[in-house]
Amino acid sequence: MPTILIVDDEEDIRELISVTLMRREDYKLIEATDGLSALAIAREERPDVILLDLMLPAMDGLTVFRNLREDARTKAIPVIMLTARGRLEEKLTGLELGADDYMAKPFSPKELTLRVRNLLRRTNRNAHSSVIVSGPFSLDKNSLKLLLDGDAIDLTSTEFKLLLSMIESPGITQERGDLLKKVWGYSDLIQTRTLDTHIKRLREKLGPYGNSIETVRGSGYRFLEE
Repeated sequence: MPTILIVDDEEDIRELISVTLMRREDYKLIEATDGLSALAIAREERPDVILLDLMLPAMDGLTVFRNLREDARTKAIPVIMLTARGRLEEKLTGLELGADDYMAKPFSPKELTLRVRNLLRRTNRNAHSSVIVSGPFSLDKNSLKLLLDGDAIDLTSTEFKLLLSMIESPGITQERGDLLKKVWGYSDLIQTRTLDTHIKRLREKLGPYGNSIETVRGSGYRFLEE
């Protein structure tokens, strides 16, 4: 049974998350209401995922995250950051520090469940193999090779990273800024057609499976599992 640590000083948010996850999944849930207790609990319990609010008393969420990553006991625990919608600077800082995912409040309970489930699946899969398989797609992260229905597809390293980033979070919209940060390392939401150009080329190389990459208007792209 995976253990989820919920870190938020707002009782109604903690309750919403708890009810959502308990209703949909079989998880052990533990809670912390401030940054200092979150660190202590994380070191003691070693949860499988931490849902970390950034606006916390005693120690803010970004400082908590830095401490988690500097401690050998907690450095590998996946973290989903939570913060108020529109706080772009916090979001970019979190991604630059290496957060595994990010959600803005208010969030969809269904999407939160999906993100936690995908993160647990990805973490477990990555611990055992360098090969990611989704339907006809097989991606080897060591060799940066893609097999599609058993046939090798020639991708550039950037195209491979772009496809991998989406396949690792199936069904979840990857915002343009997040993809630009994860794949190209851009720290600002600059105006560029680089992402769209690469998506177009990637779809062409995937042939009939190109429609597995769906455009989400006004937001970004997402991968649809077969």
